Amino acid sequence: MKVTRESTGMKLDEALKKIREGEKRKFSQTVDLIVNIRNIDLKNPANKFSKDILLPHGRGKEISVCVISDNISGSIGKNDIEDFSRSKSAAKQFTKKYDFFVCEAPLMPLVGKVLGRYLGPKGKMPRLLLPGKDPKSIIDESKKSVRIMLRDSPTIQIPIGSEDMQDSQIKENVEKVLEEVKKSIPPKAQLKNAYIKTTMGKAVKIGVM
Repeated sequence: MKVTRESTGMKLDEALKKIREGEKRKFSQTVDLIVNIRNIDLKNPANKFSKDILLPHGRGKEISVCVISDNISGSIGKNDIEDFSRSKSAAKQFTKKYDFFVCEAPLMPLVGKVLGRYLGPKGKMPRLLLPGKDPKSIIDESKKSVRIMLRDSPTIQIPIGSEDMQDSQIKENVEKVLEEVKKSIPPKAQLKNAYIKTTMGKAVKIGVM
């Protein structure tokens, strides 16, 4: 990843303008946020985390959500999940097909057993669909969410918008994620630096507090 070399980082407003100066593409590029964290011991399991963040303005692109349930019409059910246990290639393709998964509690153990090895490393383990909760609300939330994970590397990289969005919208998304990252890391840990970039563009350093 190529980065610019500002020592303290640009103001976010300036950085957003900067990343739009590159070569125009024939598609709407995703805008990514990269956050590096220091003073954190990831050998300690207590410092690792996974957290869903509801973005103020969504991700600016269509997000696919799979519902796993035996009680909701059109969902993936128990029999479908069991079928994946007989084909690793089919299981892998299935987990790549969707951005988010939601699952009813009774099927969570089966999903973990059959698909956990594929979903876990990608940060796609299902959100729990609670009994009586309207599935539409959790699907809508998922479509506007990103999942931040800290595991083996002190770096988080996630999509926080698209070129089609207004700078003010992307800015609020970035600020929301940075706020949630600060809340999630241990007290001694700090944000070392952060960058924003488009899919095909160079990363630009932004200031972090």
